This record gives sequence, C-alpha cells and structure tokens, in this order.
Amino acid sequence: MKPEFQVQIKVRKPIAEVFDAVVNPKKLSGYFTASARGPLQEGKKVTWIFPEFPGEVPVSVRTVVPNQHISLEWDGAGEGYNTQVDMKFETVDPSLTSIAISESGWRANEKGVESSYRNCGGWMHMLCCLKAFLEYDINLRKGSF
Repeated sequence: MKPEFQVQIKVRKPIAEVFDAVVNPKKLSGYFTASARGPLQEGKKVTWIFPEFPGEVPVSVRTVVPNQHISLEWDGAGEGYNTQVDMKFETVDPSLTSIAISESGWRANEKGVESSYRNCGGWMHMLCCLKAFLEYDINLRKGSF
C-alpha cells in the first residue's frame, strides 16, 4: 500500500477569497509560510520558506483552475523525489467554501510513511491557519517557531 492522505476543512468565506489566499504569495505568507516567492501559476516554479525548516523549498505548479483546483509537486519527503499535492475548492454556499488537500507519491517504505504522516499534519495545520487568517484575521503560526 502506498502512503497517501486527504485533509479538508470548511472556511466561512466565498470561494474566490479562499482561493486567492492560497495562490497569492503575500497572503500565503500571512498564515502558512515565512516567505512565498511568486504566485501559484500554472507551469511556474515558486519558492516557499518555512520558519521551522532550513533552506528554501521549490514548488512546481502543474495545474491551476481558478476557484477549483491547484496541483503542485515538491520534495515533500525531503528524500530527493517529488510528491504530488492536489487542492480542491468547492462552494458549499455563497459564503462557505470547502477545501480538500491530498498528497501522494511517497515511496512505500518506512521513511515514506513517516513523511506522509508529517505532511498530513502539516497540511491540516495549514488549513486551520487559513481558516483563522480569513475568518478572524489571526496568524496562528506567528511566534510558534
């Protein structure tokens, strides 16, 4: 069995606002990354910097369908191979958006399983921080690292 997961949350904001908070580097840096260089645009490579990890994290953006879907690849395992991240956005009602994030592509070994668990928690943390940022204008990561 290959390691993979999906996490999701509902945010009390319109889909366009939730989507923009993910693709816009200034907003993404307000709740998830310490720095995000470049917007998530199809075919582009961007760089994310996290306060808890050394160095830069390159992210290759594969697909962007506005207000619907983002697909990206990165070395999510930290082992020299890429995993795939898919983000799906759905309107529940005009002021409520569901966002689901899945990640797959780890090797089916102990390190792959450990990395998938770590990233599962990381993406759920991202979604909780996104919700707090958009609904309450709070950066939950500030001062955490």
